[in-house]
Amino acid sequence: MSVSEVLAGVSLLLKCTVFYFAFVAVTGLLRKKSKCPSALPTTRFAVVIAARNEEAVIGRLVKSLAAQDYPRELFDVFVIPNNCADDTAGAAFRAGAEILLCEEPVRQKGDALRQAFGQLNGKGYDAYLVFDADNVVDRQYLQKTNDAFCAGAQVVKGRQMALNPRQSWVAGCYDLYFAGFDLLFNLPRARGNLSAKLVGTGFAVRADVLEQIGGWNTSTIAEDAEFAAQCALAGIRVCWTPEAITYDEQPCSFVTSIYQRKRWCSGVIQVGRKMLPSLVHAPHSPLRRDILLFLLTAQLQPVSVLLLCISGLCTLSEADFHSMELMGSLALYWLGGVVFAVVLQRISRPADRRNTWAALLFPLFMASWVPLQVLALFRKTTDWQVIPHGANKEIPVS
Repeated sequence: MSVSEVLAGVSLLLKCTVFYFAFVAVTGLLRKKSKCPSALPTTRFAVVIAARNEEAVIGRLVKSLAAQDYPRELFDVFVIPNNCADDTAGAAFRAGAEILLCEEPVRQKGDALRQAFGQLNGKGYDAYLVFDADNVVDRQYLQKTNDAFCAGAQVVKGRQMALNPRQSWVAGCYDLYFAGFDLLFNLPRARGNLSAKLVGTGFAVRADVLEQIGGWNTSTIAEDAEFAAQCALAGIRVCWTPEAITYDEQPCSFVTSIYQRKRWCSGVIQVGRKMLPSLVHAPHSPLRRDILLFLLTAQLQPVSVLLLCISGLCTLSEADFHSMELMGSLALYWLGGVVFAVVLQRISRPADRRNTWAALLFPLFMASWVPLQVLALFRKTTDWQVIPHGANKEIPVS
C-alpha cells in the first residue's frame, strides 16, 4: 500500500471525526442554556495541590482559597510537596495549608495525587478539588462547585483562564486557546449532556466516584485526560461549570510554551494508546463514543500530517505545485485566525483591555501545535519538567 493510499484512509477517518465534532458543537450551541441552581453549602471539600519547586507561587494560591465565599469549616487545603529543592512546604504551611508527605517516589503529578487521595481516604470528605500551584481561584469557586454537586454532578470541571493574559503574546494566546476550547467543546457538551474535557487544572471529583473506579490510578503524564477516560468507561459524566473559575499562570516565553505543550501532546497520545482498546470494546454509550473519538483524533492527526509531509516531498518537483495558491491559503488561514481571536477576546473578557499581539499571532500559536503533535509520536515524555512561575504579580480575584 502506497503512502498516498494510507494518507487517503487516515484523512477519511479524520474528516469523519471532524464532522462529528462540528455537529456536536453546532447542535450544542443551539440548545437552551441551563444553569445550576444555588444550593446551601453542604459539600465538605479536601483541596489537593501537588507542588514541585513552587515556593514563589504556592502561598498565593493558598491565600486565594482561604478567601473563598464558602464556610471555612467545610474545606481543608492540602499541599503535596514532591522532589522540591526549595521551601515549597514551608511557604505553603505559612500561608495556611496542611502538608502531606509522599512516602513513595514521584515521577509525575498522578503519583502525588494517588498518594494524597490514599492518605485522605476515610477522613469524611465528600469531594476532592485539584489545582496546580500556580493557580489563583475565584472567590465563588467552591460554592459553584457545591451547587453542581447538589444538582447531581459527580465530576466537575471549572472554567480555566490565564492569570497573566497581557504579560506577553504567548500568555495571551493561551487565554484565547482556553476560551476557544470552552466555546466550541465544553459549552456544547454541557448543553448536550456529554462530558467536558477534563484537562489542566481546576476540577473536582466526589469521593464515592474515586471509590467506584478503584481510587486514583493514572500512569501517564496526562493524568487528567486519563482520568476522564476512566470516568467515561465507568459511565460518569464530567460536568462543566463555567461559573467556577481558575486563573492559571501561563508561560511568557514561546520556547517554554513549546516544552509545555509538547508534554501535553505526548500525554494525550499516551492516554490514547492505553485507553482506546478498552473504550473500543466497552458497551456503546454517548460518553464513551465522545472521548473515544477525541482520543482517536489525537492519534490520527499527527499521523496524517506526517504522511502529508512525506507525500508532499515526493511530489515537490512536479509542475502542479502552485506557490501562489499556497500563499493564498496561508493568508486566508491567518486572517480567519485573527478574526476568531478578536471574537474570543470580546466573548471571554468583554470589559478587559485587549492583547493585540496575542490576537495577531494566535494563528501562529495554533499552527505550532502541529509539529509538536508529530514530535510527540516519536519522543515520549515520561517525567514532568518544571515550568518557571511567579513572574506575574497580578491576582484578579473577584
